[in-house]
Amino acid sequence: MFRSLRLSLAAAAVALVTAHAALAAAPLKVGFAMALTGSNAPNGKQLLQAIEMWRDDVNAKGGLLGRKVELVYYDDQTQPSNDPGIYTKLLDIDHVELLLGPYGTNLVAAAMPVIMQHKMTTISMLAVAVNRQYHYKQYFSMVPLGPDPVHAFSSGFFDIAASLKPKVKTIALLGADAEFGKNATDGARDNAKKAGLTIVYDKLYPPPTTDFTPILRAVQATNPDIVFVGSYPADTVGIVHAAREIGLKTKIFGGTMIGLLATPLELQMGPLMNGMLFHADFVPAFNFPGTRDLLKRYQAIAKEKGGIDPLGYGFAPWGYAAGQVLAQAVEGTKSLDQQKLATYMHSHTFTTVAGDIRFNADGEWTKPRFVFCQWQHLSGNGLGQLVDPKHQVVVWPKKYATGKLIFPYTEALK
Repeated sequence: MFRSLRLSLAAAAVALVTAHAALAAAPLKVGFAMALTGSNAPNGKQLLQAIEMWRDDVNAKGGLLGRKVELVYYDDQTQPSNDPGIYTKLLDIDHVELLLGPYGTNLVAAAMPVIMQHKMTTISMLAVAVNRQYHYKQYFSMVPLGPDPVHAFSSGFFDIAASLKPKVKTIALLGADAEFGKNATDGARDNAKKAGLTIVYDKLYPPPTTDFTPILRAVQATNPDIVFVGSYPADTVGIVHAAREIGLKTKIFGGTMIGLLATPLELQMGPLMNGMLFHADFVPAFNFPGTRDLLKRYQAIAKEKGGIDPLGYGFAPWGYAAGQVLAQAVEGTKSLDQQKLATYMHSHTFTTVAGDIRFNADGEWTKPRFVFCQWQHLSGNGLGQLVDPKHQVVVWPKKYATGKLIFPYTEALK
């Protein structure tokens, strides 16, 4: 009897060791949703490529906790309604152990309730101020806007406006009627009032809008000195074309227009972008450890594969940096425990291809790091001019400036 018991215990011990060995050998699943179709796809595709590069680099060094990293992801089609289901599937069916994303303010806002319900930690991609309504301790943001993202997003725009002579007095605000557009215009509205500007137009357009000509005509009818826009990629293209079609006359035109960061869309618009003042989170002038190597490798892959942004300036560093933060947290804690990871991420500085990052209580960066640029002297639709600093001119802040603003906007069109 005792012999049988010893044998049974020994067999159980072997089974337990075998199970642990099998778990250790199993891939470590990192899950996320990504916009691979729909209006955010030009940016989502380069984010995905960057995350895949991070995975390959981590695996080449032995993985995380001795396990190879496996990416599990689904296309949310740039539809916020898809993200709750995707994150539920990732967690309840795919049983991923780590999360990233999703990408974009509207999409992250839709996924947050599911992430919170499952008490998971995530690093969102380029989402603006999503956590201001939740204050969820396990949320972190890969966007360099600092502790007050709503106002920081447009702060440089209004700093520039305040420095101009003759003084500008009136402003028109235009944005998409969705989380991103609302956050962008909410911050711009407050910044405009603080700057003493009179708001003569302040409206949101429905996300499905494709014809912006009537909207721009209504904006022009108010004769604003400044036109500020908060728009996603496809909207940006429509608004830029409509502005040129009606012959928009204003002194400053631009804002937080995400389409001005996607190379395929920039190639479409070409000289139509001249004079536009826009927020950018990353420019080639930034040179953090590993940045240029990442972009060189990304561009070689993009050239070989085709179908993705050929340069990667706007988004590739953020996808790779998100992976770096996640990896450093896992290695620092030697754990996959979600609360331990979040505690570590709140208390440490992370060295990434996007520079050093430290997070505050809401998961935003403790220090902002972004610029405002103006497209100048573009002609034709060639790729080469998009990497020439004499065309994408950094005009704010002074420490990163590569040139001066052409003012007014209509002068830049000549």
